[in-house]
Amino acid sequence: MNQATNHLVKHLDYLLRPATLDDLDTIERFSKASTFGIHTLKPGRARLAERLERSHKAFAGTDSFHGDEIYHFVLEDLNAGRIVGTSGIVTSAGSNGRFYCYRNEFSVHASEELGISNREHTLRLCEDLSGHTLLSSFYIEPEYSATLAPQLLSRGRLLFIRNFPHLFAERIAAENPGLCDELGNSPFWNALGGRFLKMPFPEAEQRTGGRSKSFIAELMPRSPIYVSLLAEDAQWAMGQLHPDGELPFGILVSEGFDVDSFVDIFDGGPIAEARVAMLKSVVSALDVTLKASADLEQDPYLVANMDRSGFRATLTRASVVDNTLQLTPSAIERLGLKLGSSACAVNVSDT
Repeated sequence: MNQATNHLVKHLDYLLRPATLDDLDTIERFSKASTFGIHTLKPGRARLAERLERSHKAFAGTDSFHGDEIYHFVLEDLNAGRIVGTSGIVTSAGSNGRFYCYRNEFSVHASEELGISNREHTLRLCEDLSGHTLLSSFYIEPEYSATLAPQLLSRGRLLFIRNFPHLFAERIAAENPGLCDELGNSPFWNALGGRFLKMPFPEAEQRTGGRSKSFIAELMPRSPIYVSLLAEDAQWAMGQLHPDGELPFGILVSEGFDVDSFVDIFDGGPIAEARVAMLKSVVSALDVTLKASADLEQDPYLVANMDRSGFRATLTRASVVDNTLQLTPSAIERLGLKLGSSACAVNVSDT
């Protein structure tokens, strides 16, 4: 680990906040650098600007859950004075239609006469995740992967959901990029989706956007697909994770997401799914009152304020005593709060 990276690991001066149109240039750069298959962070300035405008309205809104809201965040390295990551939340998967994916299932075929019994892995096209809240658009600059910044970028969203449960569904999911090369060639797509939609993976991915287009259901088979009949490279790729997705995927696994039940209809990547109330950050989050402390030997905490439009989350050294969180004055300032303010906090020392 070089000296610059070591400095990034040690400092905690990061801020997670709502994205604004002023962040468009940076988010556009992230979209061009992100892995093919990060479905909700596609390049396109007009598309990204529209997404940020929708996010601004969602954060500023006073209404309850409608289903078509998007919340988009950026992560700042305050020491460096720049944005180093972005992530988002889609309140309801398939809000303008249905959200399609494959469900892993198994069927048993047996012949008593022949004494043969086979357990076959099958894929069933389903809409089971329609209406789930989706975590989306995770991207962080590679040099920050060994720091606690990814924890804030991913788990900070969960604290926002925890603080405003009426805005989101009770169940949550997250797509993860499957195996494909830089040109968008996907073994899983070539063996399955490409045979029925008659188009390359990048074109299908572009045209379907949020997996809600009806032609998926119109053209893909509704009967179970026997995995053993697929090409060997497609079988191997199914449920496999693109290397660039390992960091956010690992955080989801640590949170308690189920990652074995669903795979993406396009590249076969694993789709994580969980009940919000059972997630680690939600279960272990504490409602606290803030108190200043200068002790830098305390545990690292992820702390978020309770403000929808002015949401802020940060990392800081802190300790909890009788529902009071003792943390640095600079962290209180980053949150836009004062001594005695209410917040929620999660200890991240075990991550």
